[in-house]
Amino acid sequence: MLELGGIIILGILAQWVAWKFKIPAILPLILIGLLVGPIAAEFLSEDGTKWIEPIWNGKEGLFPGKSLFYFVSLSISIILFEGGLTLRINEIKNVGPIITKLITLGSLVTFFGAAIAAHFVFNLSWEISYLFSALIIVTGPTVITPILRNIPLKKDISAVLKWEGILIDPIGALVAVLVFEFISVGAGGEFTKTALIEFGKIVLFGFTFGFTFAHALNFIINKKLVPHYLLNVFALAAVLGVFVLSDVFAHESGLLAVVVMGMVLGNSNSSYLKELLYFKESLSVLLISILFILLAANINMEELLLVFNWKAVTLFALVVFIIRPIGVFLSTHGSKLKLNEKLFISWVGPRGIVAAGIASLFGLTLADKGVPDAKYITPLVFMIVLGTVLLNATTARLFAKLVGVFLKKSGGILIVGASKVSRLLGHYLETNGRHVVLIDSNETNIKKAKELGLEALTTNIYSDTLLDNIELSDVGYLMALTGSPDINTYAINKFSKQFGENGSFRLVTSQEIMEGTDTPKEGLFSHKDDFNSLMELTRKHPSIQEIDLEDKAHYNKLIKISNADEDIIPLFVKDDEGELHIISSYNLDFENIKKGYQLVYLGKPFDVEKVPTAETKASKEE
Repeated sequence: MLELGGIIILGILAQWVAWKFKIPAILPLILIGLLVGPIAAEFLSEDGTKWIEPIWNGKEGLFPGKSLFYFVSLSISIILFEGGLTLRINEIKNVGPIITKLITLGSLVTFFGAAIAAHFVFNLSWEISYLFSALIIVTGPTVITPILRNIPLKKDISAVLKWEGILIDPIGALVAVLVFEFISVGAGGEFTKTALIEFGKIVLFGFTFGFTFAHALNFIINKKLVPHYLLNVFALAAVLGVFVLSDVFAHESGLLAVVVMGMVLGNSNSSYLKELLYFKESLSVLLISILFILLAANINMEELLLVFNWKAVTLFALVVFIIRPIGVFLSTHGSKLKLNEKLFISWVGPRGIVAAGIASLFGLTLADKGVPDAKYITPLVFMIVLGTVLLNATTARLFAKLVGVFLKKSGGILIVGASKVSRLLGHYLETNGRHVVLIDSNETNIKKAKELGLEALTTNIYSDTLLDNIELSDVGYLMALTGSPDINTYAINKFSKQFGENGSFRLVTSQEIMEGTDTPKEGLFSHKDDFNSLMELTRKHPSIQEIDLEDKAHYNKLIKISNADEDIIPLFVKDDEGELHIISSYNLDFENIKKGYQLVYLGKPFDVEKVPTAETKASKEE
């Protein structure tokens, strides 16, 4: 009872530490597991026992017999199903050739390169070497996101790393499962005709059960044959049922079945998917918290010592500093990425939860079957996972500065709200070379924004998903442009620290205008125009104008005219290098305005006769 409660408490504590210090959760989880397991047994316990003993040894332990294996199997099946849900076939088509090559050509380089390295460095059998290489193909968003969250990078770089992690997660898992199945049917011996037939059965039943039951579950839920309150638990029961049933028909085919089931459901575009994914993510957090403490605690000191030598250092160096860069440079050959950008992508390749989880399961299974060298799988993969996470977590920011991909100024703009005003502003900013992202919970607004070629995300600002989006690492300006003053204020309070380091702005409210109170410091554009004014003016004059400026006096004259004219709202000042500066209603004053600058505004064209320029003044004096 104490041990089980302790694992859950320590697991959630590790998750909190990871969130607090912005590090991948797998790092504190494995370290805690090693501390209460082999390290405690070797150095901290007087009688040489572990503080947490996962397997019953006759006197103590949580799981008797093969119970730990069953728990790990079911847990990994749920984690892999969730990974399959995240894979969208259309995303692979849309992410571009670089990411497509990384998850295909790059994976092949890792698969063959790491297998050759493991075989010759550790003298492992080819079967175990290829299983090891298949397991370390996977990077995963759960480890990349915390590492890159606070490193300002160009969108191209962060997008490559983000999508590589998301897409390679289920693909790498699928490859690892297939290699494992191939080894399992041979049981470490020669691959006879019978063994190949068994492997064919595993693939056949795995794909068939996964595909069939995914469509069956989709049909049942879409036809509302299951009440809404049972949706998530019914789906969970279905996943576990498919895993067990497939395993009955073809031993070891269950993992393949749940990966395929997740992929098929993930591409069904059903309305319930988002809710199902949220539930599975929450469940996965709990399972991962328990699982990795158990798996790390289950390792013995003898197994750790297997990789506590120069061979492990050599293998780690080959994987990280040779094989990963070769895969990246081959995949990005002929692309627009610069040398320093390729070097940074090569440096960042942390392995994560899926790799460690499946490695432990496969290591337990193959060792139980007596497969030679199976004892190396878990410690070797844990070594790669811990090593890459530690390396990237401690050096990624420094390396980004060293190779010159660290942005000195975050010039991207996040616009909260995707109404017509926001789309008009976003299109203008994008045309002028700024990275713009619009967010809204309204699907119609997002669709219209995407039709204009704008980057737009359907997001609920009350959730934390936006904070984990590493593609927004170059955003330094925040503009809240919704029709709700409460949402605008909430957005400023919540996101200004991460997305508004150079400026956070919101529209003034109608109440502030009526009461004539002091303009708030974050006030945007004009002290006399709220959301309704902007929308009405956009309806009347749906275009953004530019007018050349002569000097500061000319600018002040235009601002004065705009204050008296409801059909003109100043937006930006464009300097002589084309850089746009947001106009704040709190401080309309701009220094050093000179010839070549422009005032950017929404509304009707200025009447030039009412706004004399320097030339017209000179001609009048003559």
